[in-house]
Amino acid sequence: MAGLAESGSNPDVELLYDINGLAKDAPHWFDRVMEFVGEYGLLFAIVLLVLGCWWGVRRRGGEDAASNVAALLWAPLAAGVAVLVNVPIRGFVERPRPFKSHEGLEVLVEGKNDFSFVSDHATLCMALAVGLFVANRKFGIAAVVLALFGGFARVYMGVHYPTDVVGGFALGTAVALLLSPIAMALLTPLTRAVERSPRVGWLVSARGRDGAAGRGAVIPGARSREESAEAAGERDLAA
Repeated sequence: MAGLAESGSNPDVELLYDINGLAKDAPHWFDRVMEFVGEYGLLFAIVLLVLGCWWGVRRRGGEDAASNVAALLWAPLAAGVAVLVNVPIRGFVERPRPFKSHEGLEVLVEGKNDFSFVSDHATLCMALAVGLFVANRKFGIAAVVLALFGGFARVYMGVHYPTDVVGGFALGTAVALLLSPIAMALLTPLTRAVERSPRVGWLVSARGRDGAAGRGAVIPGARSREESAEAAGERDLAA
């Protein structure tokens, strides 16, 4: 498996040279931007999308708040599970980084001495993005676009073959989708319990900000102000 894609006569390597060749022609400052974006920026942006979606869900509250927050909680968990699944895959395939097998590449990040297939960055970003898509399509589509660009950036930087990235996308998507029903079955009761908590209920619904009986909250068996006023009026009439 170590010799995978070592020949320069296959489409994977040819596409690697085509994409990485853009780095040679680009200004130095642009390469530095791509280095930051591909290494940290896009992953951070996807995390911000997850947090932004959570903030909107908790502000709206409602009956579906707990299940929606459970779906959002699954997104980072799916990313973590996908990366763990990738560990034995990397050890089995043992594909060297492209710059170790091919000359003339413009490598923007030094110190990448581990195996190349499957790309951890592509796996992580796509698992996050697909997990977010399960919770919210609008935010999820934006995250998927960022993940795709992140995969392109990894090849541009000269640290991955295109198939490393495609494999990462497939792995992240598979984990996020296939394990989603099990994750939701386990996480939804947890988020519902958190929602009922006077102390941390705000993590699921904004009405928990003032405790379980915060603004807009309903206490089982309690009467609203209107119901209490009507009951008082009926007692006065009866008297």
